[in-house]
Amino acid sequence: MPNIVQRLFQRDEQGLSDMQAEYGSMCMSFAYNILRNQEDAEECWNDTLLAIWNAIPPACPENLKAFIFRILRNIALDQYRKKHSVKRGNGEYECAIDELAEILAGSNNTESEVENREMLSAVNAFLNTLSDTKKELFMKRYWRLCSIADIAEEYHLSENNVKVTLHRVRQNLQKHLKKEGLL
Repeated sequence: MPNIVQRLFQRDEQGLSDMQAEYGSMCMSFAYNILRNQEDAEECWNDTLLAIWNAIPPACPENLKAFIFRILRNIALDQYRKKHSVKRGNGEYECAIDELAEILAGSNNTESEVENREMLSAVNAFLNTLSDTKKELFMKRYWRLCSIADIAEEYHLSENNVKVTLHRVRQNLQKHLKKEGLL
């Protein structure tokens, strides 16, 4: 049986069905963490399926899961921004971005693609120095945009423990980026 990417390259709609079966529930959960609305998450997932259908071919992702989640995240964040552009609420997106903005504020001036890649490389190198748990907490908060409460519940920690751990990780990230000359 051909894999999902091969099916999409052949313009076989079964590839979309296979993708839904394999990644649908994970993607819906991911979109819900950002949008906090089930209907919006479903719409976002459908938009993602369409975007993938339109992208493959010519794109030929080596890591389909990463490809799907990058597209899904971008669509979900765009949808979130549209819904909250007039009235900024207390959503997890703003909280998570505000927490990182203290560290990465200096990187907003970077115009060059090379500098952006250096920053990404430095952040990835830093993440690889963390314990698995700290890395997972960081990724859940700043990539998946999960709430502190959800993270605490999943890892059986107090909310304060999660906040303190993330604060320390951000401080260490800042030190690492300064050491690398990126801040």
